[in-house]
Amino acid sequence: MLTFTIRRLVLAVPTLLFISLAIFLLLELAPGDPMAQVPLTVPPEVKEKMREALGLGQPMHVRYVKWLVQFFWVEPQVLFDHLFNTTFAEGKLRVISWQTRSPVMDIVVQRMPQTIWVVGTAYIVGILIALPIGIYSAYRQYSVFDQAGTFITMIGFSIPPFFTGPLLIVIFAVQLGWLPSVYNTLHVVDDWDSFRVQLRQMILPVMVLAMQTTAQISRYMRAAMLDNLNQDYVRTARAKGLSEAVVVMVHVLRNSMIPVVTVIALGMPAIFGGAIITEVIFKVNGIGQLLITALFANDLPMVQTLTFIFAILIVFFNLIADVLYGLLDPRIRYD
Repeated sequence: MLTFTIRRLVLAVPTLLFISLAIFLLLELAPGDPMAQVPLTVPPEVKEKMREALGLGQPMHVRYVKWLVQFFWVEPQVLFDHLFNTTFAEGKLRVISWQTRSPVMDIVVQRMPQTIWVVGTAYIVGILIALPIGIYSAYRQYSVFDQAGTFITMIGFSIPPFFTGPLLIVIFAVQLGWLPSVYNTLHVVDDWDSFRVQLRQMILPVMVLAMQTTAQISRYMRAAMLDNLNQDYVRTARAKGLSEAVVVMVHVLRNSMIPVVTVIALGMPAIFGGAIITEVIFKVNGIGQLLITALFANDLPMVQTLTFIFAILIVFFNLIADVLYGLLDPRIRYD
């Protein structure tokens, strides 16, 4: 397993380099000009100086190499300086946002807590609800619970967030007045009362996101359980006199979790990537909203850095899913 992990980490390097090049070329070839939002009263020579200050006057390959160096060499040094009070990155040029004229990673770090609060909580809640529903639906196949669960999860999977979000706002915020419709990003949690306020403002966006997570994972869990419930090893376990709880929750569940782990692991990057539509609807000042703002402002360094971070997370959690396969199923060995 260790050899496989090291091999996958080594192969991840050229994969990420290729992804970074693809992202860079796509954004460079996309239409738009970062100087388009500059007022028309600004003289052309001033615009040209601004373009040179942003690094737009340099060749494409030079800008790509500079971005790689800043992302993989300078930014880790900045993190090291912050943790250990050193000065390795002092005076070095970082990845700068064209929109805010500040380091991109500083903005990402500021926005990340809000995204983790909302999207991370919704993902955990969705998993905790989905797994029991999928297990019991498969064990009681075609029962009333199974049919009701199938109906509800299909509705949750089919209705998009841009519909359920405003619908929940109208019902619980406008009509009933129980919950706030806007997420207060400036709210600070420092005691029990402020924590209750934080929970109240998280309920609506978490409900919207958890609905889709629950629908997706519960269907995978149900299908995987049904595939294993009729296997020979299940009949053997029952013939040995094992209790039904041990057969289902130990033998069947462990083998059924293999495909579900893939779904859960591949969904983990979405926690850090944010939920763009939901964050915009509820005014959550997170990573998703930051990406939308950067796209509208044609802020290429911000968009390029965010999308590449998402790519790193996807590659990383793919590796975690493969490693978990070997832990869940002893028959799977990579070495």
